[in-house]
Amino acid sequence: MRFPFTGVIPVDKPRGVSSRRVVDVVARALSMKAVGHAGTLDPLATGVVVVCVGHATKLVDYLHGLTKHYSAVFQLGRGSPSDDLETPVEPEENPVRPSPDEVEAAAAGFRGDILQRPCDYSAVHVDGRRAYRLARAGRPAGAALEPKPVQIERLAITAYCWPRLEMEIACSSGTFIRAIGRDLAESLGTRAVMESLVRTAVGPFVLERALALDRIESAAVGGAAAAGGAAEGIAGAIGLLPAVAAVGHLPRIVLDEGMLELAARGGLLAVDSGEESLAAVDRNGMLVGILRRQASGGHRLRPNFLGR
Repeated sequence: MRFPFTGVIPVDKPRGVSSRRVVDVVARALSMKAVGHAGTLDPLATGVVVVCVGHATKLVDYLHGLTKHYSAVFQLGRGSPSDDLETPVEPEENPVRPSPDEVEAAAAGFRGDILQRPCDYSAVHVDGRRAYRLARAGRPAGAALEPKPVQIERLAITAYCWPRLEMEIACSSGTFIRAIGRDLAESLGTRAVMESLVRTAVGPFVLERALALDRIESAAVGGAAAAGGAAEGIAGAIGLLPAVAAVGHLPRIVLDEGMLELAARGGLLAVDSGEESLAAVDRNGMLVGILRRQASGGHRLRPNFLGR
């Protein structure tokens, strides 16, 4: 199948908007159905949501593996069922007021590879149902939510004046930032709710270069009015990046014409590389597919072409 556009768009999601809404706005702007995002961001959070368009939707799994960066603010001495401000907040009567040194010492236990129990208000499945649906029905999953391994590459306390605690976090996909605040507070003998959350980067896609959602909506309306819906102009206006931008972290190989023809026929390529995956580009630097090592094929890798 051919698509009019293929690429990625880092979008700055505003507060109160779902990640699904971001996808819908881009889909309408480009008049395409093949649009998806590479990682949900809660409606109350803001920041980077990477949207994939056309054949680049096949690259979502590679984007999921990128490190995500956040700036979070927590309020200590209070809690809520959702661990943020989405549900009613309950102040503690006589809250513990940990010192800055105590907070810093506790934070050390949340760096590196840790086990983390997902939040009751999350999209994790429990017996076939989303945890947040159970919680809203008055039956929070609690202990049924088994801890999962996540990696916290960086956790820095950037400001603390009780009850307000600010942190910057770099972590693996699947990490619940709310849960970090919840568990850190619990280790200090108190509770916490997340006041705000900003996703500042997904791998190389940084907030400073992300496109505001309202600008995408404006570009779509303006493009339709000015050029009869000139899609190329709209794509340029909303900052569609080439698909290769999504796999900049992968080793790259340039395929010559013979290799491209062989790969297009589904053939195996003999590639002298020990890598599990390679970003295959043509001589112009355009991404044509991902080469994956075959279990029985030595260094031969079968391409999964974006256009196939």
